[in-house]
Amino acid sequence: MSGDISLQTFHRMPQYLKTLYEFKKEGRENVSSVQLAEALDLTPSIVKKDLSQAKVQDGKPKVGYAVDDLIAGISEFLGYNDLKEAVLVGVGKLGQALLGYTGFGDYGLDIVAGFDIDDGVIGTKIHGKPILPTGKLEGAVEKLGIKIAILTVPADHAQAMADVLVRSGIRAIWNFTTAHIQVPDSVAVRNENMASSLAVLSAQLAEIMKKEQESK
Repeated sequence: MSGDISLQTFHRMPQYLKTLYEFKKEGRENVSSVQLAEALDLTPSIVKKDLSQAKVQDGKPKVGYAVDDLIAGISEFLGYNDLKEAVLVGVGKLGQALLGYTGFGDYGLDIVAGFDIDDGVIGTKIHGKPILPTGKLEGAVEKLGIKIAILTVPADHAQAMADVLVRSGIRAIWNFTTAHIQVPDSVAVRNENMASSLAVLSAQLAEIMKKEQESK
């Protein structure tokens, strides 16, 4: 990630892309920074700055940005045009749901296989993805040159599986477990902690309810 571009900007880019796809489905050919800002509850100045940092082509006066050009520019900026292969480790309910999510392709990610220890799923296909035993994980990752793994195993198995992934050459782990995994600095980790997200959501709800009570 470039040091000149903020993490907040990177986080907003997929939101822009999702909104632009929605606009395209509605038949819109052009969109202004004001319209994007309103759709995402941002200010037009933030939108313009983000698109400028991403080196997306400037909009035209009274016309705005071409939706297709924005989609292409943001996709290139985020690296979505270069399809990245990934493996998923832990084919429980969450893992199966992620295997079936077709939207990953829009964001440059292709899950090529799932891995598990359950004989009931090993050797089958789930949403068209082959399920292999975790014992073959290292060899498969090394052979295919895969660099991204999605981790959806139970928390008490997370560190052990993370160690296997690191040994196999994985350089980025998308961690959906509640465990805090330890990896070398050369491996990127993105934690999706649902418990933390729920705690934040609950706190926000409590604050909203408190303000509503105080205003009565």
